This record gives sequence, structure tokens and C-alpha cells, in this order.
Amino acid sequence: MIQTENLTKSFGDHLAVDRLTLSIAEGEVFGFLGPNGAGKTTTIRMLTSLIAPTSGSARVLGYEAGRDDQQIRRNVGILTETPGMYDRLSAHRNLAIFARLYEVERVDAQVEKYLKLLGLWERRDDLVGEFSKGMRQKLAIARSLLHEPRVVFLDEPTAALDPEAARLVHDFINEMKGQGRTIFLCTHNLDEADRLCDRVAVFKTQLRVVDTPGRLRRQVYGRQVVFHLRDAAEPFLPVVRALPFAQQVEASDGKLVLTLDDPEAHNPDVVRALVAAGADIQFVGELRYSLEDVYLQLVKGD
Repeated sequence: MIQTENLTKSFGDHLAVDRLTLSIAEGEVFGFLGPNGAGKTTTIRMLTSLIAPTSGSARVLGYEAGRDDQQIRRNVGILTETPGMYDRLSAHRNLAIFARLYEVERVDAQVEKYLKLLGLWERRDDLVGEFSKGMRQKLAIARSLLHEPRVVFLDEPTAALDPEAARLVHDFINEMKGQGRTIFLCTHNLDEADRLCDRVAVFKTQLRVVDTPGRLRRQVYGRQVVFHLRDAAEPFLPVVRALPFAQQVEASDGKLVLTLDDPEAHNPDVVRALVAAGADIQFVGELRYSLEDVYLQLVKGD
């Protein structure tokens, strides 16, 4: 659905995007993560044919950036980081203008659909200039979807939204995924990316890594299992270090922490070895790292 090969963008001497190669499948929610100034928004602008790449290539929905720009712009939806609206017009009038630009059939019905879905129907006749930042954000999301695009680019979609409104947007993204739409999501909310995205990319001018959140956790931290003991854990360190599958072992405050490739297979062996050595095991649990932990580990070298 989205393919890039060595996609590059320079602004004078500043290299914003360096040889980005990606392949994103139809129906995938793809998270694009990176610090401010990493080139994420520049990437979105190239993929939506708002700016031209310096070199390399990109295809969206089978259309080639730089050759089929009008078709790309017609068939994708985009929420920019700072969406502009007509402040002196109502919410309904704003969406109706853009619906007609996209040649949407049954404009009023489509505008009503998305105003209701995003909780703005009761404010449809109010001037957008009177809206809060969060309400403007929801209106901009509605605008990006009026023409029912198969590919949607969302740049910080829940910025400035309260938790209830953010949950509505999250549910909306899951609904779009269920409809088979492809979603390219730029966000600084790593919990959001963890819950919504099939795969995530960590990007800073260059692509650092791309994988599922779960595999990234295992890649960075492995799988760590905690064995909680009734008494001190240090005396049992030699027991677990002697196990051939224990990659790393730590002890503190009555806990043994083991890094294991396959906890489901090896946890019973650890339990048997500890019990045989006289340990009283209270319970066993696996450490869970957040995507934020993984992200900070991957970018901390910068």
C-alpha cells in the first residue's frame, strides 16, 4: 500500500530524511516514532505529495510520488500537525467546503456522519474560531476522512485531546483498521502507539529499526522472569546460574530475575531446581517493559 526506496529530502545543507526504505501493507496501522526534528512530518509531506523528494522513490496506492501527485492527494487523507480551518465559518460549513473539493457525493450526509462520530454534531453551527484546540483537532480528523480514503496519515492525532476524546480517536482508528484502511500514525504518545500499531518504526533522519512492539521488547530486553522467594534470593544464585538456558541472572530483595529465551518451556525447570535447593517460591511473574522503555533504549545513544 505504501512503499519507499531510498527516499531522501534535503533542505539546502540540511538532510531531513536520509534514504528511507519502507513497505507498509494494506490494513496495517503503522507507527512512525522519533524525537522532534527527526523528519517524521517531512516524510508524511513527501508521501502525500505535498513536497517533492530530493531523491529516491515512493508509491502510495500504486501511484508514484512526483508523477501521480494529483491522484495521491485525491485518494489519501491527512491530518497535519497544525491543521488550518476557516475560523469565521461554522464546523458544518468548513467540512462541506472540503467535501465538495473532494467531490464527495451527498455532502450533507457525509458531513453529518463524521460530525456525529467525533462528537461535534451539537456544535455544528458554531464558528470554528470559538472551538477549543481539542475540538479543532477532532474537526480536522473528520475533514481528513470525508472522502473515505483507503490510506490515512495522522500526525499527532490526539495532541491536546482530553482522555475521553483521545479514547474516541483510538476507537475510531481501530474501526478504520477493521474496515481495511491503512493508517500511518506519527505520535509522541508511545502508549498510544503500543496499543494501536501493528508495527512501529523508530526514525531519526534515518530508519533505526522497524518491527512489532512485542518483538522490539524482546530484541532490546529479552524476556525476563521474576521468581519471588520467601527468604533471601542470593544463596540460590549458584543454582540458577548453573542452568544452561539461563542467559542472565540477578538477585535482590527476595527476587531472582532470569533472562530466558523460552519462559513457557523453562520456568518449570527453574522452579524444580529452586525447590530442590530448598527455596520457598511465593509466585512467578514476567517483567513487562513499555514501548517507551524500548524507545528510550533505542535512541539513548543520540
